[in-house]
Amino acid sequence: MKIDDLNANRFVLDNGTASGLRRKIREDAPEGIRQAARQFEGLLLQMMMKSMREATPQDGLLDSDQTRFFTAILDQQMAHDLSARGALGFARLIEEQLGRATSSEGGDALDAALDRLQQSLFEHRAASSAAGIAGVAPVELPESEREYVDRVWPHAVEAAKALGVPPHFLVAHSALESGWGRNEIRRSDGSPSYNVFGIKAGSGWQGPTVEAVTTEYVDGAAQTVREKFRAYGSYGEAFRDYAGLLRGNSRFSEVLGQQDGARFARSLQRSGYATDPGYADKLARIIGGTTLRRALTGQEALAETARS
Repeated sequence: MKIDDLNANRFVLDNGTASGLRRKIREDAPEGIRQAARQFEGLLLQMMMKSMREATPQDGLLDSDQTRFFTAILDQQMAHDLSARGALGFARLIEEQLGRATSSEGGDALDAALDRLQQSLFEHRAASSAAGIAGVAPVELPESEREYVDRVWPHAVEAAKALGVPPHFLVAHSALESGWGRNEIRRSDGSPSYNVFGIKAGSGWQGPTVEAVTTEYVDGAAQTVREKFRAYGSYGEAFRDYAGLLRGNSRFSEVLGQQDGARFARSLQRSGYATDPGYADKLARIIGGTTLRRALTGQEALAETARS
C-alpha cells in the first residue's frame, strides 16, 4: 500500500481508512502510527467544530435543514484535510502517545486504539446519516452493513432463542468475526463458506471444510497461521451450528442466557472462544455501538431488541 492511499484525498467518511491503517502498520509501523495519529486528530477536530457550530446562533436567512446538513459534511472534510496537513500539531502529540503505548504494551495497545478509531468512524457516519432530510440524500451506512443484517437477522433470531440471548448479540458476534460479511471465509473457487463465526473444523467435524489464514495469539503475541474452518450451505446452517456448539459444550455455559452485552462478550472470551486478549472489548463495542443500532433500523424485530 502506498502512503498516498491514506492521505488527505481519502474522504473522511471512508470506512476503509481503519482497515488500510492496519495493513500499513504491518508494512511500516512508524508510518502507520503517524497515519493513525492524523485520523485521531481529524476526529478531535470534527468534534470541536461541531461544538462551535452548535454554539453559534442559527437563525439567519440562509439557515435551513439543508444548509446545516451540508455544513456538517463540509466541517468533517475540513477537519480531515487540516489534520492531513498537520496544521495544528495535535497529530504529533497523539503519534508520540501511540508510539509509547506500543513500545510499553505491545501491538495490542495499538490494535485497541485502531478499533476505537474504526468505531468512531462508523458512529460519525451514522450520525451524518441521521441528519438526512427530505429532498437531501443522507450519508448512508455502507449498504454492506444493512444488507448483512438483513441476510442474517432471521437466523440470528432463531439461534438466539436456543441460546436465551438477544439476537443482536449474535449479529454483532458474526459481524466481528466476518467484518460485517466483507471478510467472510471463501472457498477456493470464491464461493461463500457462510462461516461468519470463524468456527474451526476440528477433528470431530465431519462436514466440508475450507482453509484460510487467520491470526492467533500465543502468550499475548499475534501469529499468522493457516487453519481449516467449517463450511456451510447457508447462513441458517451456520447460525444453527453456532448455537449447537455453544449449547453442546459445557465451557460455554456462562454464555447461555446472558442479557448484558458486555457480560456476553466477556463470557465468550473466558470460555476460550478466541485467543485475542482484546476480543471481549471489541465485541462489546459492536454490541453497544451506533453502527449496529442503525443497521437494525427497519427490522420488524427492532422493538424486541430494544426491550432486551
